[in-house]
Amino acid sequence: MKKHEHIVKKVQSGSIAEELGIEPGDQLLEIDGNVIEDIFDYQFYVEAEELVVLVEKPDGEQWEMEIEKEADEGLGIEFEEGLMDEYHSCHNKCIFCFIDQMPPGMRETLYFKDDDSRLSFLQGNYITLTNMSDKDVERIVRYRLEPINISFQTTNPELRCKMLHNRFAGEALKKVDILYQGGIEMNGQIVLCKGVNDGEELERSIRDLTGYLPMLKSVSVVPVGLTKYREGLYPMTPFTKEDAREVIRVIHKWQEKVYKEYGTHFIHAGDEWYLLAEMEVPQEESYDGYLQLENGVGMLRLLFNEFEEAFGKLTGDDRVEELSVATAKLAYPYIDRMARRMQEKYPGLKIHTYCIRNDFFGERITVSGLITGQDLMAQLKDQELGERLLIPCNMLKMDEDIFLDDFTLDEVADTLQVPIDIVKSSGQDFVNAILGIDTRRNRDNQNVKDRRIESV
Repeated sequence: MKKHEHIVKKVQSGSIAEELGIEPGDQLLEIDGNVIEDIFDYQFYVEAEELVVLVEKPDGEQWEMEIEKEADEGLGIEFEEGLMDEYHSCHNKCIFCFIDQMPPGMRETLYFKDDDSRLSFLQGNYITLTNMSDKDVERIVRYRLEPINISFQTTNPELRCKMLHNRFAGEALKKVDILYQGGIEMNGQIVLCKGVNDGEELERSIRDLTGYLPMLKSVSVVPVGLTKYREGLYPMTPFTKEDAREVIRVIHKWQEKVYKEYGTHFIHAGDEWYLLAEMEVPQEESYDGYLQLENGVGMLRLLFNEFEEAFGKLTGDDRVEELSVATAKLAYPYIDRMARRMQEKYPGLKIHTYCIRNDFFGERITVSGLITGQDLMAQLKDQELGERLLIPCNMLKMDEDIFLDDFTLDEVADTLQVPIDIVKSSGQDFVNAILGIDTRRNRDNQNVKDRRIESV
């Protein structure tokens, strides 16, 4: 059996660990005599109010420390491996896998396929259950690790084997029964593929999944993302406007039925369906508290409602500025509408809004998180950009000023000769960014505007 080496990477200032003399480079061996396998074990055992921690110093000396603390108080330790173990990669070959549709030559981390139940709990990732052992499921129930997010695709076992290209994919659905019986909260996802798991199969899946209420809190239905890099992959046909309207009709029908019985809408259509159907996204009450925002469900409604709330508090003034906003096709109608409202309130503002077409992955990809630096530069090069350009934060890698294609924010700003402000995710953030309040500008391009003027 592999030995897990849990090396301390960082000790938080003022924490219990610091007080005890735990330092970076130390190794955590045991808690209360239990060998720690991964982050699940650590978080479970560290919740105790009284515990004994065994660590080993780099020179081999072992320290055993008795600790008394509050139940919800951590030790203040960060480990070199975030999961305190290797990431579990995906063994499926799903017919809809987005990673298989990416071009070659991108950074290596973008090609890693995870299917790790620990990331479902910690980060909200969706898992197929095919990579989980019985022990994994037992630990989730024992440690009360919830919610767990499950990528169902279909409840038809044979069809699921086909879609995931894994002969165990249908059998893996039985793990849902164990989670349900163990009282573990879950959320679900169906990636819909035309002619595969839509129509009657979608009806069957929704019907079957309602049987897991109330532990299964929500299920989203999202359209398969199709890039232009599909040579040699399973043939897929894009959904049409009429298809999208039919999917929405089915979902709304089931929402009405489930709401009468359980007081929740349960099944939700991703925002992309409404864009494709040329329909307005539902009102806030339909989203049951936005349980699947990260999955693109209700994101546009929440953004617009937050904007309306923030907008209602504005008094307007005589400021004069020309600026620009760039986003992708999905959010563009709402971003443009919000920009027009701001111009009405502030007549001195001139806001250019640009819908960036995804030439890198293909026009069927409509989310801003997959817009590349090269598409921004190519499509905005000769446009009126004003004194600054606003882009959403999800165009950039988390905590780094870099786009998916490895162009940096500085390179894009230099090419376009305009300072770029990064807009956070809420409607209030959008208002603040338009007004120049609390925005984050790319660090090394504060003087881009001055250089542009000098070059003219």
